[in-house]
Amino acid sequence: MTLDKLTIKNLLIIIADTIKTIMIRINSNPDKRISLMRANGITQKGFTLVEMLVTLTILAILASAILPLAKTAVKREREIELRRNLRIIREAIDAYKRLADEKKIEVEEETEGYPPDLETLVNGVEVKVESKEEKSKTKIIKFLRRIPKDPMTNSDDWGLRSYQDDLDSDVWGGENVYDVYTKNEGKALDGTKYKEW
Repeated sequence: MTLDKLTIKNLLIIIADTIKTIMIRINSNPDKRISLMRANGITQKGFTLVEMLVTLTILAILASAILPLAKTAVKREREIELRRNLRIIREAIDAYKRLADEKKIEVEEETEGYPPDLETLVNGVEVKVESKEEKSKTKIIKFLRRIPKDPMTNSDDWGLRSYQDDLDSDVWGGENVYDVYTKNEGKALDGTKYKEW
């Protein structure tokens, strides 16, 4: 159950009204109370026990409302980071495939033009560059600076699928890297499994 801002605001208004009512009943005649305390030589310092209990109750209610919201916010941030990292890796795989399809890099036929592993995307490949002055020249193109971390497992160990693997396969065939997925078995806020992203 999540609380939106309007519900929290209404809850705080109700709590504030309740506190006012309690404090009015406790201090129904504050002038008389203060004059009796001064007559007995007691000066008013600090808070009463009831005031402390009311304050602690309010803090407990607020904390119980805020903790689930904080957990949801943290989970949502991790999901956003997971989607971003998956997109980065998949765009790098697509860029490699595009160069292979254009015959600018040499690939083995059984790889279908996909990279053999994620490290190849980081280390880079030699690309043939055609220029007018020279017949052909090669340069190294890197597709990733580093392999992004999986925020759900907090490691750079991603689940891999090759082009030859089944879509729901959890075992990598090793022929190439066609797709990546997280190894986390959990469910997202929208109810889907992270592995299916």
